[in-house]
Amino acid sequence: MKKILSIDGGGIRGLIPALVLAHIEEKTGKTVAECFDLISGTSTGGILALGFSKQGETGKPKYSAHDLAEIYQSRGKEIFPRSLWKGIASVGGLIDELYSHEGLDRVLDEYFSHDTLGTGLTKTLITSYDIENREPLFFKSWREEFSSVLMKHAARATSAAPTYFEPALIPIGDTIKALVDGGVFINSPSVSAYVEAKKLFPDEQDFFFLSLGTGELVRKIFHHEAKNWGKAGWLIPLLDCMFDGVADASHYQMNMLLDDGYIRLQTSLDTASDDMDNVTDNNIENLKLEATKLIQAHTDDLERICKILSQDTLQPV
Repeated sequence: MKKILSIDGGGIRGLIPALVLAHIEEKTGKTVAECFDLISGTSTGGILALGFSKQGETGKPKYSAHDLAEIYQSRGKEIFPRSLWKGIASVGGLIDELYSHEGLDRVLDEYFSHDTLGTGLTKTLITSYDIENREPLFFKSWREEFSSVLMKHAARATSAAPTYFEPALIPIGDTIKALVDGGVFINSPSVSAYVEAKKLFPDEQDFFFLSLGTGELVRKIFHHEAKNWGKAGWLIPLLDCMFDGVADASHYQMNMLLDDGYIRLQTSLDTASDDMDNVTDNNIENLKLEATKLIQAHTDDLERICKILSQDTLQPV
């Protein structure tokens, strides 16, 4: 059986899947890299995927899920720094990005240093979008053309959410690509990951697929407000609708493709904010509560997941 993990985008809400995976690591006694043959991710999910794959000095994963959850809890304000001047100068993100990428770059450099995709302990599939060539770009760690790409560069590309951060200029071989967040076309990369898994393991008939969300959006968009919106008014809500709608469509498609071989863990954001950049102490605590709620609501699913993932220990690629 081949086991695939897919993690959605969602900015600071990536704390939710990080804590769910910390629970799985604790219950199985295995690292995420040992549990899965392929890990895919978009945006914050891409950063997590790369973090789980990064090799430590002993040949084991450098970071546990708890380690990566700490990024959101202790470094969120560095990645999404609140600046009154930046907010004014960008007119709330309408004429410039909301945040400087310097804080994000600093964190990614600290966590990934000069490690390349090809050095990862498990295969990773990271999404982005090439704005100059107007086409999706998938960082595939097992492909020669991407094996020398720095993990921190792939992480920067997949998390360059429009209006939040400027596009990333990433060297790939002899070219420089202008890339933005893969969430603009595939916020939940599960279907793409399944297609790649079928190509990677052509003789395998049995797949288990785990998809992790970062919280279902519940904030309503009322007709009486939206009917008078122009481009400016629709900008952020439209991104949210795209990200959420694509994830729901992928969930439906994966259910049809794999049935019992597919589990998605998602929770509605009844307590925490659905904003990707709400890094207040109160919201971080609420995101932790949302993760706890998800774990408690999916006890049976998690028991089955841990049983499947405990069946054997995967060898590093």
